[in-house]
Amino acid sequence: MQVGIIGQIKNGPEIVTRVKIVLDAAREAGLRVFFMRHMSLPKEAAGVFQLRMAMAWQKVKTVAELNPWFLRDSPGFQLVPELRPLSTEVIFDKITMSAFEGTPLNIALRDCGINSFIIVGVATEIGIEPTVRHGADLGYIPIVVTDACGAGHAEAAERTLASIEFMGDAILTDVRTIQSVLGRTTADRPPNNAGTIESRRDCAH
Repeated sequence: MQVGIIGQIKNGPEIVTRVKIVLDAAREAGLRVFFMRHMSLPKEAAGVFQLRMAMAWQKVKTVAELNPWFLRDSPGFQLVPELRPLSTEVIFDKITMSAFEGTPLNIALRDCGINSFIIVGVATEIGIEPTVRHGADLGYIPIVVTDACGAGHAEAAERTLASIEFMGDAILTDVRTIQSVLGRTTADRPPNNAGTIESRRDCAH
């Protein structure tokens, strides 16, 4: 949900609004929240894969023509202000498509005893799908909130969701349903911290 990515999505503001609904419900239910940011390497530090991928995205033929979009200190690298993380939430940076590759995300979730995750954001066909498949291979149950996942290419995103549904290792849902489930979790939560991890596990299934 970075400034430089949302700006490329046709219905970017609408996706931000839907993600914010899910984020607010997750916070109210006491779920742990992890944000991911895609980071470009400077051309001087990038290798063959990073340069090749960037050239394909920018539709240029030489490295000299590249203009890294998501350098760490660039405006486009930052998360959109509507989704400003709380001090109790985490931001991980990645240079891969899967949120699990090369980041501490898997270690962090395992340490909390979490075995499923709710995923929203962009882009469905680029970052969501690899994260869902990688997560499933790691033994998690991914929960994809389909109408809170934006896409740069609508047809590719439709094929992606159809493929995920066909595989059967993830749960596909929508904003209204997940908001209702998390709302029930909030209502059932004990008044103190006892049992909060269990309640988080339950609401994610």
